[in-house]
Amino acid sequence: MPLPTSPVIRRARLGAELRQLRRQAALTLDQVCERLGWASTSKLSRIELGQSRPDLADVFDLLDVYEVPVAQREALIVIARDAATNRSWWKALGEMGDRQRTYAELEAGAATIFEYQPAVVPGLLQTRAYARLRVTAGRLLDPGIDVEADTRARSARQDVLHRADAPRYTAVLDEAVLNGAGVPAPVWRDQVRHLVTTARRANVTIRVLPRGVPVAGSVMHPLTPFSCYAFPDPADPRTVVLEALTTDLRLTAEPDVRRYEQLAGWLLDAALSAADTIELLAGHVTEE
Repeated sequence: MPLPTSPVIRRARLGAELRQLRRQAALTLDQVCERLGWASTSKLSRIELGQSRPDLADVFDLLDVYEVPVAQREALIVIARDAATNRSWWKALGEMGDRQRTYAELEAGAATIFEYQPAVVPGLLQTRAYARLRVTAGRLLDPGIDVEADTRARSARQDVLHRADAPRYTAVLDEAVLNGAGVPAPVWRDQVRHLVTTARRANVTIRVLPRGVPVAGSVMHPLTPFSCYAFPDPADPRTVVLEALTTDLRLTAEPDVRRYEQLAGWLLDAALSAADTIELLAGHVTEE
């Protein structure tokens, strides 16, 4: 069975490989585009930066220009096909905004996912009612959001945790998340029950970080949510996404990724165990 792949990561890897081939051929962006009759360098630049879904014919042309040997060419064509995938199940992503689509594409091909959230329940763990509240809140900053469509899409993303080849998912939630601030009591009660149920899945681990507990010697917990992704193919770049108010930052440089993986380790060291977390969450349900 082929390994699951993440189109956004395959695009990044394809772009990096093509950029390296161009440099090995001692060609500039202008020279390549002139040979191919492309109107400007922006098209090639976007391919190399992994910012556009590649046209396979364009990739074949680039491989011809760079005179890539047969074995390497075939390997790159596989990556290009993954990067340009149009599998039927990706149709569910049609309702998503660009930010949510990036998360969905990363999740779809991941072998492991780690998430840290200081204030809200992560998207992969949200009930539909809780997700609708979060999407509605986001609409204040982006009036173009279709609340119902985005909510349905967020629920569709969660299917990744139920696949036969589901990723190993770990979430660390700051204890502040359990306040349920601003969430109607019935919605919050169902959300906590859902966390308890999901935490008992074999591929899911949820850990709560108690307030005031030091993380690597500091009682100041990180304020920025972040996610770490690793993939079945070790050549695909491990990736970190920092969640910001309007635009998320994606990091693939090895030093950056290592720092956040180290931070993830510190958070896990400071957090309650998975069993104690389930007991704590179950207690919140009982208190309602």
